[in-house]
Amino acid sequence: MQLTKHAHACVVLEKDGTTIVIDPGKFTPDAEAAVAAADAVLITHEHFDHFDDALLGAALDKRPDLHVYGPASVRGKLGEHGGRVRAVASGDALHIGEFAVTVHGERHAVIHSDIPIVDNTGYLIDGRVYHPGDAYHVPDVPVDTLLLPTSGPWTKVGEAVDFVRGVRPARLLQIHELMLSELGQNSVAAMLNGLTGLEMALLAPGDAREI
Repeated sequence: MQLTKHAHACVVLEKDGTTIVIDPGKFTPDAEAAVAAADAVLITHEHFDHFDDALLGAALDKRPDLHVYGPASVRGKLGEHGGRVRAVASGDALHIGEFAVTVHGERHAVIHSDIPIVDNTGYLIDGRVYHPGDAYHVPDVPVDTLLLPTSGPWTKVGEAVDFVRGVRPARLLQIHELMLSELGQNSVAAMLNGLTGLEMALLAPGDAREI
Protein backbone atom coordinates (compact mmCIF):
# COMPACT_ATOMS: atom_id res chain seq x y z
CA MET A 1 0.00 0.00 0.00
CA GLN A 2 1.03 3.63 -0.41
CA LEU A 3 0.93 5.95 2.59
CA THR A 4 0.90 9.72 2.09
CA LYS A 5 1.55 11.97 5.06
CA HIS A 6 -0.59 15.09 5.46
CA ALA A 7 -0.25 17.78 8.10
CA HIS A 8 -0.61 16.74 11.73
CA ALA A 9 -2.61 13.53 12.35
CA CYS A 10 -3.89 12.94 8.81
CA VAL A 11 -2.62 10.17 6.54
CA VAL A 12 -3.96 8.74 3.28
CA LEU A 13 -3.65 5.05 2.41
CA GLU A 14 -4.12 3.76 -1.15
CA LYS A 15 -4.21 0.21 -2.47
CA ASP A 16 -5.74 -1.43 -5.54
CA GLY A 17 -8.06 1.48 -6.28
CA THR A 18 -9.27 2.03 -2.71
CA THR A 19 -8.39 5.18 -0.75
CA ILE A 20 -8.77 5.62 3.01
CA VAL A 21 -8.20 8.90 4.85
CA ILE A 22 -7.53 8.85 8.60
CA ASP A 23 -8.17 11.92 10.81
CA PRO A 24 -8.59 14.82 8.35
CA GLY A 25 -8.97 17.49 11.02
CA LYS A 26 -8.84 21.27 11.12
CA PHE A 27 -5.03 21.34 11.44
CA THR A 28 -4.74 19.73 7.99
CA PRO A 29 -5.03 22.46 5.31
CA ASP A 30 -5.81 20.06 2.44
CA ALA A 31 -8.28 17.93 4.39
CA GLU A 32 -11.15 18.80 2.05
CA ALA A 33 -9.23 17.63 -1.02
CA ALA A 34 -8.14 14.45 0.75
CA VAL A 35 -11.72 13.62 1.73
CA ALA A 36 -12.97 14.37 -1.80
CA ALA A 37 -10.68 11.64 -3.15
CA ALA A 38 -11.47 9.07 -0.44
CA ASP A 39 -13.69 6.02 -0.49
CA ALA A 40 -13.82 6.04 3.32
CA VAL A 41 -12.74 8.19 6.24
CA LEU A 42 -11.63 6.80 9.59
CA ILE A 43 -11.82 9.08 12.64
CA THR A 44 -10.03 8.15 15.85
CA HIS A 45 -11.83 10.67 18.09
CA GLU A 46 -13.86 13.85 18.14
CA HIS A 47 -11.18 16.51 18.84
CA PHE A 48 -11.05 19.20 16.16
CA ASP A 49 -7.47 18.51 15.09
CA HIS A 50 -8.62 15.02 14.03
CA PHE A 51 -12.28 15.55 13.11
CA ASP A 52 -13.94 18.39 11.18
CA ASP A 53 -17.66 17.67 11.44
CA ALA A 54 -18.67 20.49 9.08
CA LEU A 55 -16.27 19.30 6.37
CA LEU A 56 -17.35 15.66 6.66
CA GLY A 57 -21.05 16.53 6.89
CA ALA A 58 -20.82 18.50 3.66
CA ALA A 59 -18.89 15.71 1.95
CA LEU A 60 -21.45 13.11 3.02
CA ASP A 61 -24.27 15.30 1.66
CA LYS A 62 -22.45 15.72 -1.63
CA ARG A 63 -21.20 12.16 -2.13
CA PRO A 64 -23.59 9.23 -1.59
CA ASP A 65 -20.67 6.80 -1.99
CA LEU A 66 -18.63 8.16 0.96
CA HIS A 67 -18.45 6.19 4.22
CA VAL A 68 -17.21 7.41 7.60
CA TYR A 69 -16.19 5.30 10.60
CA GLY A 70 -15.43 6.47 14.13
CA PRO A 71 -16.48 6.26 17.78
CA ALA A 72 -20.15 6.72 18.66
CA SER A 73 -19.51 10.40 19.47
CA VAL A 74 -18.51 10.98 15.84
CA ARG A 75 -21.70 9.39 14.55
CA GLY A 76 -23.62 11.47 17.10
CA LYS A 77 -22.20 14.69 15.62
CA LEU A 78 -22.60 13.68 11.96
CA GLY A 79 -25.81 11.66 12.03
CA GLU A 80 -26.19 8.31 10.33
CA HIS A 81 -26.56 9.47 6.69
CA GLY A 82 -28.47 6.36 5.72
CA GLY A 83 -26.05 4.05 7.49
CA ARG A 84 -22.96 5.51 5.82
CA VAL A 85 -21.65 6.80 9.16
CA ARG A 86 -20.84 3.81 11.34
CA ALA A 87 -19.86 3.76 14.99
CA VAL A 88 -16.97 1.40 15.73
CA ALA A 89 -15.38 0.13 18.93
CA SER A 90 -12.41 -1.91 20.02
CA GLY A 91 -12.55 -5.43 18.61
CA ASP A 92 -14.45 -4.49 15.45
CA ALA A 93 -13.20 -5.62 12.03
CA LEU A 94 -13.95 -3.76 8.81
CA HIS A 95 -13.50 -4.48 5.12
CA ILE A 96 -13.15 -1.31 3.06
CA GLY A 97 -12.52 -2.14 -0.57
CA GLU A 98 -9.27 -4.11 -0.59
CA PHE A 99 -8.33 -3.02 2.95
CA ALA A 100 -8.84 -5.02 6.14
CA VAL A 101 -9.13 -2.77 9.20
CA THR A 102 -9.24 -3.74 12.87
CA VAL A 103 -10.14 -1.38 15.72
CA HIS A 104 -8.11 -1.13 18.92
CA GLY A 105 -8.41 0.84 22.15
CA GLU A 106 -11.21 2.78 23.75
CA ARG A 107 -10.05 5.95 25.49
CA HIS A 108 -8.06 9.10 24.75
CA ALA A 109 -4.91 9.63 26.81
CA VAL A 110 -5.28 11.76 29.93
CA ILE A 111 -4.56 15.47 29.38
CA HIS A 112 -5.56 16.67 32.87
CA SER A 113 -7.98 15.44 35.50
CA ASP A 114 -10.18 18.50 34.86
CA ILE A 115 -10.60 17.61 31.17
CA PRO A 116 -13.10 14.85 30.27
CA ILE A 117 -11.62 11.81 28.55
CA VAL A 118 -13.26 11.10 25.19
CA ASP A 119 -13.49 7.83 23.28
CA ASN A 120 -10.51 7.08 21.03
CA THR A 121 -10.18 4.18 18.61
CA GLY A 122 -6.93 3.21 16.92
CA TYR A 123 -6.92 1.54 13.49
CA LEU A 124 -4.66 -1.25 12.25
CA ILE A 125 -4.68 -1.38 8.46
CA ASP A 126 -4.02 -4.74 6.79
CA GLY A 127 -2.35 -5.92 9.99
CA ARG A 128 0.57 -3.62 9.19
CA VAL A 129 0.01 0.12 9.73
CA TYR A 130 -1.29 1.30 13.12
CA HIS A 131 -2.72 4.80 13.71
CA PRO A 132 -3.35 5.11 17.46
CA GLY A 133 -5.09 8.48 17.48
CA ASP A 134 -4.37 10.23 20.77
CA ALA A 135 -3.54 7.22 22.90
CA TYR A 136 -0.70 4.90 23.81
CA HIS A 137 -2.85 1.77 23.53
CA VAL A 138 -0.76 -1.28 22.62
CA PRO A 139 -2.65 -3.66 20.28
CA ASP A 140 -2.50 -7.34 21.15
CA VAL A 141 -1.40 -8.17 17.60
CA PRO A 142 1.86 -7.54 15.70
CA VAL A 143 2.36 -4.11 14.07
CA ASP A 144 4.82 -3.50 11.23
CA THR A 145 4.57 0.31 10.96
CA LEU A 146 3.60 2.51 13.91
CA LEU A 147 2.42 6.07 13.30
CA LEU A 148 3.70 7.79 16.42
CA PRO A 149 2.28 11.07 17.79
CA THR A 150 5.08 13.38 18.91
CA SER A 151 3.38 16.59 20.13
CA GLY A 152 0.29 17.67 22.00
CA PRO A 153 -0.89 18.36 25.55
CA TRP A 154 -1.17 14.64 26.33
CA THR A 155 2.14 13.40 24.89
CA LYS A 156 5.21 12.54 26.93
CA VAL A 157 8.52 11.25 25.59
CA GLY A 158 8.94 8.64 28.33
CA GLU A 159 5.47 7.22 27.74
CA ALA A 160 6.05 7.29 23.98
CA VAL A 161 9.22 5.23 24.43
CA ASP A 162 7.36 2.66 26.51
CA PHE A 163 4.58 2.62 23.90
CA VAL A 164 7.03 1.88 21.10
CA ARG A 165 8.71 -0.81 23.18
CA GLY A 166 5.32 -2.36 23.89
CA VAL A 167 4.18 -2.33 20.25
CA ARG A 168 7.59 -3.48 18.93
CA PRO A 169 7.09 -2.26 15.35
CA ALA A 170 9.60 -2.68 12.57
CA ARG A 171 9.45 1.03 11.71
CA LEU A 172 8.20 4.38 13.04
CA LEU A 173 6.64 7.27 11.16
CA GLN A 174 5.96 10.57 12.93
CA ILE A 175 2.46 12.05 13.08
CA HIS A 176 0.74 14.69 15.26
CA GLU A 177 3.76 16.97 14.95
CA LEU A 178 2.40 20.50 14.48
CA MET A 179 3.02 21.67 18.03
CA LEU A 180 6.77 21.09 17.62
CA SER A 181 9.19 23.27 15.67
CA GLU A 182 11.62 21.60 13.27
CA LEU A 183 14.22 21.68 16.03
CA GLY A 184 11.74 20.16 18.46
CA GLN A 185 10.83 17.36 16.06
CA ASN A 186 14.47 16.48 15.52
CA SER A 187 15.18 16.60 19.24
CA VAL A 188 12.27 14.28 20.09
CA ALA A 189 13.25 11.94 17.25
CA ALA A 190 16.81 11.73 18.52
CA MET A 191 15.63 10.76 22.00
CA LEU A 192 13.17 8.20 20.67
CA ASN A 193 15.71 6.75 18.27
CA GLY A 194 18.26 6.32 21.01
CA LEU A 195 15.86 4.74 23.48
CA THR A 196 13.93 2.47 21.11
CA GLY A 197 16.64 1.42 18.64
CA LEU A 198 14.45 2.52 15.73
CA GLU A 199 14.92 5.50 13.43
CA MET A 200 11.68 7.45 13.25
CA ALA A 201 10.94 8.85 9.79
CA LEU A 202 9.95 12.54 9.76
CA LEU A 203 7.80 12.86 6.65
CA ALA A 204 6.77 16.29 5.38
CA PRO A 205 3.15 16.85 4.27
CA GLY A 206 2.81 15.37 0.81
CA ASP A 207 5.58 12.82 1.24
CA ALA A 208 4.56 9.29 0.20
CA ARG A 209 6.04 5.92 0.94
CA GLU A 210 5.30 2.30 0.04
CA ILE A 211 4.54 0.27 3.17
